[in-house]
Amino acid sequence: MQIEGQVRIPSGCAISAVISKEGNKMNGQAIIDSMRPMHARSNGLGGGFAAYGIYPKYKELFAFHFFFNDYEAKKECEKLLEESYDVAHAEVIPTRKMPQITDEPLIWRYFLSPRPSVLARLQLDENELVVQTAMKINTQIKGAYIFSCGKNMGAFKAVGYPEDVGEYYKLDEYEAYSWTAHGRYPTNTPGWWGGAHPFALLDYSIVHNGEISSYDANRRFIEMFGYKCTLQTDTEVITYIADYLLRRQKMTLEEMASVVAASFWSTIERNEDPRVREKLTYLRTAFSSLLITGPFSIILGFSGGLMALNDRLKLRSMVVGERDDKVYIASEEAAIRTMAPDLDHIYAPVGGEPVIVKVKEGQF
Repeated sequence: MQIEGQVRIPSGCAISAVISKEGNKMNGQAIIDSMRPMHARSNGLGGGFAAYGIYPKYKELFAFHFFFNDYEAKKECEKLLEESYDVAHAEVIPTRKMPQITDEPLIWRYFLSPRPSVLARLQLDENELVVQTAMKINTQIKGAYIFSCGKNMGAFKAVGYPEDVGEYYKLDEYEAYSWTAHGRYPTNTPGWWGGAHPFALLDYSIVHNGEISSYDANRRFIEMFGYKCTLQTDTEVITYIADYLLRRQKMTLEEMASVVAASFWSTIERNEDPRVREKLTYLRTAFSSLLITGPFSIILGFSGGLMALNDRLKLRSMVVGERDDKVYIASEEAAIRTMAPDLDHIYAPVGGEPVIVKVKEGQF
């Protein structure tokens, strides 16, 4: 007979974030340390971080982060990149040798810009070309994966506990105005380097705690618009939904939240403002296939800000704290207290209500 407490029933992964509203830079040690008290929320099958503002020298260029299984895949990718991009710099992403991190792929980054002649010939803007490049490489070149491709930002992830992954990538040596972190406890998908969080596309990155029961419906819809879910983790689709709604559909963050965590029909009907009722009804009806069901808490990173969002029933924990110009978000208060023991304010967001934090204009 199993007794409650003797068997671990995971409540989901661990997420954490910090952002400076003044755009002040912070090294990665604090966000690494925030994951230590949430160690039991992970099982060593994935950890990762996203950092914004880390490449000021190349801030106008796209920073492609790659995993390669071998040098043949690397050579094939470089050939493809040279057809459409000018590569300003390429290098191995620095790491520390750690016994906890094994089966390492080749990890490289490329700073590049799309050629204007290619954009003109294909009649694409630079963001769309980068998205198409990422989808093409991740689906057609065996043993090669782009896991980050934004400007002045980057994702860093691996199979391991997040605190070890942060030390592995030497994140204490990076300076960023915004950090997000994730510790993974996969329940129905494999643990592998490409499947660790964050998932990133352009400057959007997602860390996620929970399960997406609507994954197949979400995936079928988003793949009609050229996105390809290949990384064997349900969270990947949230990143593509964010790109589709924010970049392609030009929605606001609040509108995106009203799609993926749409209000219940009864809640919409009770709203006293007819214009709000009309708008929420339209968003829920027109983008019904992008409603994410199942328990979740997510943090969306983007250039100049963060958005945190729970599912409508708040089936996953998430806490927000504030101190001076910094906002902290995590699955547990203990993680926030590790970064800022004394807080001005701390609260738990309501389910379905986005928490949006933006850096002061011109400071990132």
